[in-house]
Amino acid sequence: MIFNPNELEFVATRVWAADRTVFMELTDGRLIGFPASRFRRLAQATDSELAGVTLRLGGSALRWDALDEDITVTGAALGRFQSPLPVAA
Repeated sequence: MIFNPNELEFVATRVWAADRTVFMELTDGRLIGFPASRFRRLAQATDSELAGVTLRLGGSALRWDALDEDITVTGAALGRFQSPLPVAA
């Protein structure tokens, strides 16, 4: 059997934002977090706007109504971000 990451689908049971990081709890119990700065709209969001994240599509998508932003749980879990990590000094 050949591993194909494009066939993976992750589903979240819970999502929240704290300290400019978005956290997801997946159905298998793993917790995954990513910096808001990895997505352009989230990087510009206020803490209050970031906290407005909800789960949609049966836990397959993250939604910020105030920002009109949607991110797939699978994409975030696999590290498919819009912006690179900042270069360390």
